[in-house]
Amino acid sequence: MADLSYLDAVILGVVEGLTEYLPVSSTGHLTITEQMLGLKVDDLAVTAYTAVIQLGAIAATLLYFFRDIVRFAVAWFRGLGNVEARTDPDYGLAWAVVIGSIPVGIVGFVGRHAIESTLRSLWVVAGALILWSIVIVVAERIHSRLEARGVLRGEHDVRPVDGLVIGLMQCFSLIPGVSRSGATISAGIARGLDRVTATRLSFFLAIPALTAAGLFQAVQEKDGLLTLGLGPVIVGLVVAFVVAYASIAWLLRFVASNSLIPFVWYRVILGVVLVGLLATSVISAT
Repeated sequence: MADLSYLDAVILGVVEGLTEYLPVSSTGHLTITEQMLGLKVDDLAVTAYTAVIQLGAIAATLLYFFRDIVRFAVAWFRGLGNVEARTDPDYGLAWAVVIGSIPVGIVGFVGRHAIESTLRSLWVVAGALILWSIVIVVAERIHSRLEARGVLRGEHDVRPVDGLVIGLMQCFSLIPGVSRSGATISAGIARGLDRVTATRLSFFLAIPALTAAGLFQAVQEKDGLLTLGLGPVIVGLVVAFVVAYASIAWLLRFVASNSLIPFVWYRVILGVVLVGLLATSVISAT
């Protein structure tokens, strides 16, 4: 495997930062980009790099939501030892994040070999981009009906069961092309959370899931990562951090007054184009 160039690192960092929190699948886009850059997408070192640069996006999340995270953590620890403190809405939301982070951790660990190999096919990415768009549309319709009835819930009404349901849906995001944010935001709005609350909860659930995945891959494939070059790895992390921070701010403003349907159109078009390119052998699946 040739060393990853600094230009490759910048491109991949931009792609990661732009797509990590948009419901379009960062892993899918990284896989497509790696293929276009001539990298072997099912190589373990490349797979590890894909997971590791997500830590840049996670760092952006930690910085952007630092005060919220501290508030939730304080409420959670206080509630563990004080019954009265459990009435704090932040206590329930903190539990939602804790509970919601468990399923993807278990499924990701058990299915890690398939995730790192079999699922790293552009055929899988194309199919997931198109098929999961149907789920997003269904979630949007459910949300519209709930909104018409005036029964949407905000951040203070998030319950642990919301975290469990959304966390289970997050497991589907282990399939490249589904999108972690697409799965969690869709589940949140279908559960009756308003768009901003569902999106914020998606960000909070990303922290433990992506941090664990990134660190695990970094340790497991540290030798392979070094073959790609330590410098490009650092550059990818930094670029992903900067771009992801801007993406977080933009997405929160966007969902405040818009649905996810524009992303559905993008996903379907990209999926169809990808199928065409694969079917005509313009690009290979791995």
